[in-house]
This record gives sequence, structure tokens and C-alpha cells, in this order.
Amino acid sequence: MNPRIPADYHETGRWLESFVRSHAKREDPRIEVRLETDGPRENRSYGIRLELGARVLPAAASPSMELDFQEVATGRPRFAWCTALGERVRAAARELLGTARSAG
Repeated sequence: MNPRIPADYHETGRWLESFVRSHAKREDPRIEVRLETDGPRENRSYGIRLELGARVLPAAASPSMELDFQEVATGRPRFAWCTALGERVRAAARELLGTARSAG
């Protein structure tokens, strides 16, 4: 890990939210990102949901996309890790768009 990159929980969360938003919006600029950090997740992990209007992925009744804090903190300076996460986010965004199109 690059020691010059801040890696506290909140700074890493801000980076993650921005990263996920930028990749989701490449599929559709209307997609929004909800980063969940409260409760038992605080200082341990992050939950991610993508939203498009009233549609949410994963659905509100389902577990969110989970990422461990240490995994994100150590992965963000690594190109391969970021590429894999970006692909995962874009696939989820395309799934959300497919759901929106079939429901609309």
C-alpha cells in the first residue's frame, strides 16, 4: 500500500463512493450510488447499492454489494484490483438498466 494515500475508513469510503459513481455513470448518467457505512459496518466494511429512479440494485430486501475496508484500502492503489471492481460495478449498472427497461 502506498503510505502517501490516506487509508482511514472515512477517506477510503469517499474514494470508494467516487470510484463506484464514476463507473456506474459510464453506463448511464442517471444512476446514483448509495454507500452504506453505518451500524455494524462502521470501520469494518462498506455496502454499495445502485439506484435508478425508484429501482435499487441489489433490491432493498437483499444484501448490498459488500466490500471489506482493508480490501479497499489495500486494493485502491492496485490497477488490477481497480479494474476488476470497475467491471463489477459496470456489470451491476447494466443489470440495473436491464431491469429498468423491462419494467418500463
